[in-house]
Amino acid sequence: MTMPLTSVTKDAATLTVTVVGDYPVPQQRLWDAFADPRQLERFWGPPDWPATFTHHELKVGGRAEYFLSGQNGENWSGSWEFIAVKPISSFEARDGEHNAEDETMPSSMTFTFDTTPTGSRVTIATRFSSVEAMELTIPGMEAGLRAAMPELDAVLAERGASTAHM
Repeated sequence: MTMPLTSVTKDAATLTVTVVGDYPVPQQRLWDAFADPRQLERFWGPPDWPATFTHHELKVGGRAEYFLSGQNGENWSGSWEFIAVKPISSFEARDGEHNAEDETMPSSMTFTFDTTPTGSRVTIATRFSSVEAMELTIPGMEAGLRAAMPELDAVLAERGASTAHM
């Protein structure tokens, strides 16, 4: 099995963490996995903290609201405010939390979807308000992404992915 998460790059100068994943499916299929809340909640968050999207309006000015559920009944909620949407190629969201004073949270995320010779690629660039926020968030975020992104493989494989199983 190949690891779809091809890189995690941290850049303190631009306060960004960029995650790249390559998948053997068409660009439209990869976009659909992020645009459909029922698919997105199956891989947005590590397997032991599954996500539930209670609202997902992927348009400029729209919002996505979700929570992650821990194994001991605890919940962590998050939301995005969509500030740019270009269907099948990209969307950008600001952290939509009401508690915007939480400097440890990412300030915004840009998701870009591209066609590649072997399928498609998603690039997720997360911006932070400070180096301190990056340093506090990155270890948990990176571990969570490395646990969650293989779940995207399973979602893509079962919903009409065009590649044969090996």
